[in-house]
Amino acid sequence: MKNFLKYVLATITGIILLGIVLAIISVISMVGLAASSASNTKVEENSVFTLMLSGTLDERAAEDPIGMLTGQVSENLGLDNIISAIKKAKDNEDVKGIYIEAGAFSSDTPASSHAIREALLDFKKSGKWIVAYGDSYTQTTYYICSAADKVYLNPDGMVDWHGLASTPYFLKDLLAKFGVKYQLCKVGKYKSAPEMMTADKMSDPNREQVTAYIQGIWKVMLDDVSKSRKVSVDSLNAYADRFVALADQQELVKMKLVDKLMYTDEVKGEIKKLLKIDADDDIAQLFLSQMNGVKGKKAEGEQVAVYYAYGDIVDSESGGMMQSGHSIVANTVCKDLEKLTNDDNVKAVVLRVNSPGGSAYASEQIWRAVTNLKAKKPVVVSMGGYAASGGYYISCAANYIYSEPTTITGSIGIFGMFPDFSGLLTEKLGVKFDEVKTNKHAAFGTMARPFNDEEKALLDEYIGRGYELFRKRVADGRKQSIDQVEEIAQGRVWLGNDALGIKLVDAIGSLDDAVKKAAELAKLKEYHATSYPEPASWFESLLDKKSGDSYLNTEMRQMLGELYEPLRMVKTINHQNAIQARLPYYLTIE
Repeated sequence: MKNFLKYVLATITGIILLGIVLAIISVISMVGLAASSASNTKVEENSVFTLMLSGTLDERAAEDPIGMLTGQVSENLGLDNIISAIKKAKDNEDVKGIYIEAGAFSSDTPASSHAIREALLDFKKSGKWIVAYGDSYTQTTYYICSAADKVYLNPDGMVDWHGLASTPYFLKDLLAKFGVKYQLCKVGKYKSAPEMMTADKMSDPNREQVTAYIQGIWKVMLDDVSKSRKVSVDSLNAYADRFVALADQQELVKMKLVDKLMYTDEVKGEIKKLLKIDADDDIAQLFLSQMNGVKGKKAEGEQVAVYYAYGDIVDSESGGMMQSGHSIVANTVCKDLEKLTNDDNVKAVVLRVNSPGGSAYASEQIWRAVTNLKAKKPVVVSMGGYAASGGYYISCAANYIYSEPTTITGSIGIFGMFPDFSGLLTEKLGVKFDEVKTNKHAAFGTMARPFNDEEKALLDEYIGRGYELFRKRVADGRKQSIDQVEEIAQGRVWLGNDALGIKLVDAIGSLDDAVKKAAELAKLKEYHATSYPEPASWFESLLDKKSGDSYLNTEMRQMLGELYEPLRMVKTINHQNAIQARLPYYLTIE
């Protein structure tokens, strides 16, 4: 018995000591992370910025403290970080060029890919070089890398160039197997978001608009690649029809899609020649994380705030499906915009919008906050991949609106979608209901039955009033009549290039263009841009109870691919506001 107690105490003591050691190691790791995140990167002479196009791209990249501590850092890239790094590389005399290595890269939208490509073209204006290499190129990575001076391919690699297709999901029949169906109220013949739940194929108006915008995106891609690679648009279309991903690699060189077939070590040799260093010398490389630590130009002049609003628009943190782990939370955004309104140091604001929409109520609240902000200082909108439906709602009050050529915008319409679980409960599970009520509509919205005709009519009137308010907000903001707005509304989705012609936007341009315009409207001679809201530090992210969920969401997104958003939508449907101003839940453009 005595030996037993001795062994038990020894074991307990060992466990305690192990816990203390692990705690000390964790603290040291955290301090190291904090120190590294706060440090400034020193740039060696004759350096190369190495941009690894691998992982998933979002509007902004979030810190992943759990991944850092576990050593399983997910490949999550931020568009803001990439654009900033390219600018720093352009301005830094010690950075001589950019080397892009193409991998398994997934962009959030075609507009984001276009923005990276435009930043690379701007970089080349400095006279510096860009070299791209890939074991294989996806269509997206090839589109971006085609801006390079030289595009190299592994001798056994491929270039996926096949055109664009949209393959929306329809869940009506799946839900019916469980006795669930959706009751729909909507305004706008093009308002296609509910089709996922209420139809088994695309409606004719939806097919019309989807055809228009994927053709528009493809035209931009064709024109851009044609100009950079000096290959005709007709030839590029012919290559897509041939599905050149399966073509012989030597044929890809003859087609001028790539410049040369090389192995990795041979590409290093080419880079060394450009740097004018010996073959046995090491290449001084700066990766994206290091470029983020490089000092940029000194901030001078007055402040122009760039406020990032991206993801689904929701009423609260628990109010809906968060695209890529981020959402536009109405009460938070309104408070932030109020602070910018009252901050005398901020002379103008650029609202960076990348959102397919969401809650109509939340969109109205943010519209109000933007209107109040505009009353005190200029507001310019910079549209990213999406600024549609609710995303357009929160944009339309601005003084000036920029979009990317391939921004998906418009979709001025509204709908309500209400789940009917009565079939599941009564037919599948055998639950029986009875009813006693004091007033005519006391049981409105009960789970026992679907809406009756009178209740449906009341909902239609309510949705109609929401649509009328949306149209009025657009008409007032864009200085048009209601009739003029109605001609381009009805829930129709427009591409940025097309939106310019119908005055939904004022100009095609980048975030930088929007900042310049905001400074011009504020009559600023010298200015600098400051991003809001400030991203959470790694330590704040670590303490945030949602950081673990965010990490898991990123991992699930990478594993499930195209199926991630539809499955996540089904999981969270009951937490979303029933009245929505948004695009389809997940636009698949391949």
